[in-house]
Amino acid sequence: MEPFQGDRASLPRNMIENTMFEEEPDVVDLAKETPAYPLDPDDVVYEPRSSRLLVRGLGENDMDEDEEDYESSARLLGMSFMNRSSSLRPKTSNYARQDRAGSCSVPSTRTLIVGVFILVVAASVAMVIYFLPRCTFTKEGCHRENDTMELIYPRTSDGQLFPWTSLRLPDNIRPVHYELEIQPNLTTMTFNGKVSIQVNILNDTKMIVLHSSDMKIINVAVQSKKATFLEYKPWQQIAIKLTKDLKKDESCLLEIEYSANLSNKYMGFYNSSYIDKGHNKRVLVATQFEPLAARNAFPCFDEPAFKATFRIKINREDAYIALSNMPKNQTIKLPGGLLQDEFEKSLPMSTYLVAFIVANFSHVSRNASDTLVSVYAVPDKVDQLNYALDSAVKLLEFYNKYAEIKFPLKKLDLVAIPDFLAGAMENWGLITFRETALLVCNQSSLTDKQGVAAVIAHELAHQWFGNLVTMKWWNDLWLNEGFATYMEFKSVDTVFPELEIGNSFLSMRLRVLEKDSLNSSHPVSTEVSTPEQVEEMFDSVSYEKGASVLLMLSSTMSEEKFHKGVTDYLQKYKEKNADTEDFWKSLPLGKSYSVVEIMKTWTLQKGFPLVTVNRTGNRVTLSQEHFLFTADPTTKSEYLWHIPLTYVNDSCGSEPDCKQMFHLKDKTASFDVPGSAKWLKFNFKTEGFYIVTYEAEGWDALIYAINNNTEILAHEDRAGMINNLFMLSRVGKVSFRQIKNLLKYLHHETQPAPLMEALIQLDQIYNLLEKRQDTRQLSRMKAYILDLFGGLMDSQSWEEETSISKQELRSDLLTVACRYFRENCTKSAMLIFNQWMESNKTKRIPGDIMKVVFSVAAQSDSGWETLLSTYKYSMVDIDKRKMLVALASTDSVRRIVWLMQDTLEGSNIQTQELPLVLRTVSRNFAGHLYAWNFVKENWDTIIKKFPIGSFVLQDIIMSTTSQFSTERHLVEVQYFFASLKDKGSEMRCVSEAVETIKLNIQWMERNPDTLWN
Repeated sequence: MEPFQGDRASLPRNMIENTMFEEEPDVVDLAKETPAYPLDPDDVVYEPRSSRLLVRGLGENDMDEDEEDYESSARLLGMSFMNRSSSLRPKTSNYARQDRAGSCSVPSTRTLIVGVFILVVAASVAMVIYFLPRCTFTKEGCHRENDTMELIYPRTSDGQLFPWTSLRLPDNIRPVHYELEIQPNLTTMTFNGKVSIQVNILNDTKMIVLHSSDMKIINVAVQSKKATFLEYKPWQQIAIKLTKDLKKDESCLLEIEYSANLSNKYMGFYNSSYIDKGHNKRVLVATQFEPLAARNAFPCFDEPAFKATFRIKINREDAYIALSNMPKNQTIKLPGGLLQDEFEKSLPMSTYLVAFIVANFSHVSRNASDTLVSVYAVPDKVDQLNYALDSAVKLLEFYNKYAEIKFPLKKLDLVAIPDFLAGAMENWGLITFRETALLVCNQSSLTDKQGVAAVIAHELAHQWFGNLVTMKWWNDLWLNEGFATYMEFKSVDTVFPELEIGNSFLSMRLRVLEKDSLNSSHPVSTEVSTPEQVEEMFDSVSYEKGASVLLMLSSTMSEEKFHKGVTDYLQKYKEKNADTEDFWKSLPLGKSYSVVEIMKTWTLQKGFPLVTVNRTGNRVTLSQEHFLFTADPTTKSEYLWHIPLTYVNDSCGSEPDCKQMFHLKDKTASFDVPGSAKWLKFNFKTEGFYIVTYEAEGWDALIYAINNNTEILAHEDRAGMINNLFMLSRVGKVSFRQIKNLLKYLHHETQPAPLMEALIQLDQIYNLLEKRQDTRQLSRMKAYILDLFGGLMDSQSWEEETSISKQELRSDLLTVACRYFRENCTKSAMLIFNQWMESNKTKRIPGDIMKVVFSVAAQSDSGWETLLSTYKYSMVDIDKRKMLVALASTDSVRRIVWLMQDTLEGSNIQTQELPLVLRTVSRNFAGHLYAWNFVKENWDTIIKKFPIGSFVLQDIIMSTTSQFSTERHLVEVQYFFASLKDKGSEMRCVSEAVETIKLNIQWMERNPDTLWN
């Protein structure tokens, strides 16, 4: 949703026109000092640091320790630090030597000789010291020439050599089975553990290297004999020393006892809490191991290729239940009053899929296809579980049939966790969810139910794509996430056609095109090694581009052949690991093409192609090039794709049978079409992952056709044309005039997808102009948008709507209308809010317009306070999230700052919501600079809560910087992230943020004055 601007707080002039050498405003630094009493939004007085690069030290006599960095940054801005010791100093100084008037005294010959001798001796000593190795004067002394070990192997914290040199574990040992016993203490927030690992030796070895992080290892034994170990914390590895070599084909038992603190982040074995209806705090513990956090809960071989079976035992208090991947086998009483739940032995699986929970949850259950399906939540929310249970049962039946492999476990649990960072996690047999992704009321809107069904479908797909067959390494994460995303849409479209999820899939494909057009993007399958690089793979390229490529492949081969290849792949690699080429080779061969050769060009190269179509008579000439948004005109790419081009013409344009195909694998190619064809439209239904442009006559013919008959093309084609024209205009391939010529037809458009695409694209331009405060262009863009959509906005109903596509369109239209202060919208929203208040908050507001209504109400003091109070005590999480968006859309700077700080601290608002709060605040003119300053000032705290490289940090960085469009902000962003060094400076999303700002600057320089020509 887009925020509002009502009663907008005026920003200080220095936040709009940041002058480089102004004094820095005072800051009430809420991040560094926690008040002794809870912060109230009315108590907060905040003046942010101006958004500018601060250059300190001008006029100082000496350069301080940080000033060299400032000097380098200043050079980027064309400032000179020359003559800093003269012209910047006062004319006179107490430290300047004052010569006496009169003649100078001349030293004697003896004095000169003695002075020269002293200088020679001093110089000789200095040269000896300089040329001797530095280590000569250290306690340890110098290394001998043959002492090469320390040059290769890292040192542990106690100074010993660690006997392994790679972030990846050695492949000479394979775990076969784990026996794991865990005992959490929910009072002290600690846990104890014992793990026994049966391993097979593949090659002779003198050591066992595995993962362990943030735990105290109490005892280690190999084959029941005590062993010693070394730990190298930077790589989260331990090496167990063996008293005798282990030989190839041997098997041995490794036993480790340990203890650790429960994590206070959202990873590993972590503690969570919630407030029940009686206002009591309840605690629980849960796990989140993907990608690299199983090592935080138990020592293990924490890489996806090291599959093994697991038998898990959990010791707990009687007041709680325990859940794990497998069904419970038995419960026994332990001395001291604890209970031990033992779970059945698992199938072979990767460590990141292991899961266990200790909590006081309630559930509903049903049998489906010989599997007991259960949905769990806190007791106060058990009435919100039925839709998820119904959906899970139906989707499980779909996947059993589609995969042609029955779900292999006896039970499947879906659990809503109060504190959960991701949307959901596919742990085998124990899927965990954020509450908003699983719980809905009977009165919830279809859009809310669509979201829940889609997340469940995604995670159930993983039970086959990721769990049964797992990628070998994280470079092929897309085999998990791309497949699950593709199957999410396919399954929901089949099982729940009333949810009309096709438009969401189309919009997703169009959005990821924009992301993948950046030079900072990456191939679907790309090499990763460090933990930060692994975290960064969880992005839209792995998920959404992966799904888009699979859709293109399926539509090229035919759904039947694609399905056959998928089931062969699952059968061949079940309970094993696979890579991308394994999947391609499982697909049937094409008559005139090789699937492997086609798809390598789509997974091993970043980006996608622009196809240019030129037609002369019946001759069509095609060419391809790498489509890039780039601010650097020297950027060149020699990439070529094997493109399965689809096209239709005016004789048959909207039905699947109309589709024709041409394989473009060279830079250019030609073919003939009937000369009677009035127009050609390539990329049928926008199913291919590429964009298309035409010569002027080609565009004119298509625009003329669509203006005369809207239905001549499928609605997916119409939305794709709108998207392609806006993208082409950003690189100067088409003029904005051509866009306006096409958009004239929108007055006759009835389908939501093209209307929403046009609104999204125009509103992005509006937001960019707004942040620059280009009031002349802003007013013209607003008038243009309202001319196109004003009538449609005013005609929207505010009552319950039964069509989900109409709900989605209505939500988008009314969001923009109220943000533009269209009177009909704001009055209607306040009327509904007042009715809700008069009914003591019992009158149901349609779910798809709830954010709009609350966001309008949040612009008043009373409305904001009411929503905050309601948020604190509501038990309906989907509605709470809409309230939070409304709270963050306020124009009150005081409240914005309080809300960001409170969310970071997790006082009234859970810290997991920080990305949503910052994203919403950043969209608002009144808040966008405050959000960026908040991120800078609290960076150290933020990265303690969210891993570097994680999707959360990616979201925070992009949302707070993506609408900057000035050189000043560009330099500031570059400087800030460069200063972080190992605290995030190397993240890919930083390059993406910088590139986006450069592109915004370029667009602002080129386009605003030509928009209306």
